[in-house]
Amino acid sequence: MTITTRVVKTGQMPHDPGGLLFVALGLVLVAAGFVWRGRVLRPLSVKRAQAAVVRDRSRSLLRSADMAIAEARRRAAHGEPAIVTVGDVTRVACQHYGHFVEREEAAAALRQRFDAADCRMDCMTDAFN
Repeated sequence: MTITTRVVKTGQMPHDPGGLLFVALGLVLVAAGFVWRGRVLRPLSVKRAQAAVVRDRSRSLLRSADMAIAEARRRAAHGEPAIVTVGDVTRVACQHYGHFVEREEAAAALRQRFDAADCRMDCMTDAFN
């Protein structure tokens, strides 16, 4: 059994506007990605940008308190309580994050992390004074 096919040449290519639009949209997206590659876009609102800075600063302050507690626990000898001071928190915040922190802010962060880390058993601090 033999199958024969017949090709009819009309001389014109069929036009598909949907396919052409799809290819054009893809090219636009590739060009936009090439232009904006790796850039961080600024928030559109100044209020949102300031809120992001405040969140980042408070998050890094809490991390500084955690790091100061961990460092004090490493320094403490076996059976001795770890001594964590507000000055340790301000020093860690300055060294690691470049933030100058007021003593009251550092004390509040240390109190919060002191309670969260259950440090009353093996740590002492001056943040509650």
